Amino acid sequence: MKKDSYSNGLEAALSLMGGKWKFLIIWRLMTGKQRFGELRRMVGGVSEKVLIQDLKELADDGIVRRIDHKEVPPKVEYELTELGETLAEACHPLCEWGKKNMAHILDLDDPTRSNCALKRKRAAAAIDS
Repeated sequence: MKKDSYSNGLEAALSLMGGKWKFLIIWRLMTGKQRFGELRRMVGGVSEKVLIQDLKELADDGIVRRIDHKEVPPKVEYELTELGETLAEACHPLCEWGKKNMAHILDLDDPTRSNCALKRKRAAAAIDS
């Protein structure tokens, strides 16, 4: 949900990047142009519908460029814009943090732990729906 003003930079960035798939799409596009099918394989778990919707929103927001080669069969590629490249660079520290803390994060999802992880998953699912 975009609005006219934000209280801080994180709020503004998250208004563009709602949901986990957009971050993963941007991360995969850092390696260069990708066709839709390649992106779908690289961003495992995303449905075709969500990928199409997120790519359209990212293109509308100026983060991703859609390149239609006007060929038969159709050939469409996606790449990051300059703005998208700067956003991808901003993802690096978060990725490094995730790598550094992966064992702890995995432990949080351990079903033998208290039900805190279950409550967190339910809360996340409620937000996504």
